[in-house]
Amino acid sequence: MSGAGKPSSQPAQANWEETFSATTAEQTHALGKRLAGVLGAGDLLVLSGELGAGKTTFTQGLGEGLGVRDGIISPTFVLVRIHPNLPDGPRPGGPDLVHVDAYRLGSAAEIDDIDLENTLDSSVTVVEWGHERVEHLSESRLEIDFHRAIGLGAFSATAQSGSLDFDAEDTDEPRTIVMRGYGPRWAAAPGPATREGTAPC
Repeated sequence: MSGAGKPSSQPAQANWEETFSATTAEQTHALGKRLAGVLGAGDLLVLSGELGAGKTTFTQGLGEGLGVRDGIISPTFVLVRIHPNLPDGPRPGGPDLVHVDAYRLGSAAEIDDIDLENTLDSSVTVVEWGHERVEHLSESRLEIDFHRAIGLGAFSATAQSGSLDFDAEDTDEPRTIVMRGYGPRWAAAPGPATREGTAPC
């Protein structure tokens, strides 16, 4: 089920928004694993949040749910990592996972240079720091914001200043996770199964 398509020239409005509370890294991981159950080839996810907010932990859960090769870590220094679907995994024949870190990419044009369009239709694509960089790739996407409970305003402050807290750890402090759906692929929210194990806010 592909989420790709020509994006609209008009700024998109979210079809819906859901907010979750995860009190442990395990719950963040589990949310990603459950969401993977409704994802398919062509789906684009845009993750935002400061270091240590849970983006990579969430993506590891996605990878487990999709049944791709282990070893998902932040792709900061290589920009893109491709995790192929495992034929003996839980979803044989399912999509690969393309994991991108766009923090060092300053524009949509730089995103185009890494040729995500070549894998978009056949993979689930997850882009960390992708806000205002990858929206042109597809009219349908999930945007997921991760906020650490200690200083919930830190996300916006970090995004505006461009600074990073390199001492941050993905610990068991509570997190607020905000998910929004855009485009025809995400006309409706994924459903109640995604919310199991997390507390709606």
